[in-house]
Amino acid sequence: MKRTILAILATALIAGCRANKKEQVMDEEIETTGIEGLKITVVYDNRLWKEGLEPAWGFACVIEGLDKTILFDTGGDGEILMSNVKKLEIDPKQVDMVVLSHEHGDHVGGLASFLSANPNVTVYVLRSFPPSIKNEAKGHGAEVVEVAGPARISEHALSTGEMGIMIKEQSLVIPTDRGLIAITGCAHPGVVKIVEKAKELTDEEVLLVMGGFHLLGHSDAQLKKIISQFKELGVRYAAPCHCSGDRAIELFAQHYKDRFLKIGVGRTVELSSLE
Repeated sequence: MKRTILAILATALIAGCRANKKEQVMDEEIETTGIEGLKITVVYDNRLWKEGLEPAWGFACVIEGLDKTILFDTGGDGEILMSNVKKLEIDPKQVDMVVLSHEHGDHVGGLASFLSANPNVTVYVLRSFPPSIKNEAKGHGAEVVEVAGPARISEHALSTGEMGIMIKEQSLVIPTDRGLIAITGCAHPGVVKIVEKAKELTDEEVLLVMGGFHLLGHSDAQLKKIISQFKELGVRYAAPCHCSGDRAIELFAQHYKDRFLKIGVGRTVELSSLE
């Protein structure tokens, strides 16, 4: 089945660094079937899921089972990233694209090491990224695509586009027949706002929100309000990690019960396991 991305995508602009050309994305249809084998493997996180891997501050995950294999963020240390990737038996050369959520070092720090192993990828960055990151990717031979507004980046995935004011960030949205999956890097623009944007773009129910929720230092009252907003938005599964904070993770676990997914480096979440 194909679902139509809403007309808001008509305003999305993708500037390809090689072509230096703006492209409008209008009324694109996105395929939601044929991805039953979708799985998301966390290859970098500050919490450990699988023994033998190395946790470190940052986030990265590999999304397989779509038309393109995606590395979302690269963690903070390239040596740790590539060691975890190897131990998880993921072939870097099978990755087709890298999507960088925002410019902070704990999300882009492993880029050079990854591109040394596989430069034949397309790297999606925000238009607002500093030239140093774009030039680093191009220097390794990768194609760089700059994202401004919401944009379709593959047959099955789209970017929310640039969100936030002080710290600009993009999140990954994957519509499925069971609902959308939203993957966040740090959710600096606000995790609730990201979920709202994902729903607005796809007109889908929310199956899973996964990644850094940036809730360190929030009070219990603030955290419970966010959890309540998640439920009002119909989020069926919650998987906070990285910068979400221990207390936030604890409260999400309490409120989501068997629909809370504990995340750490080495964890794989499969679409087939989500109802």
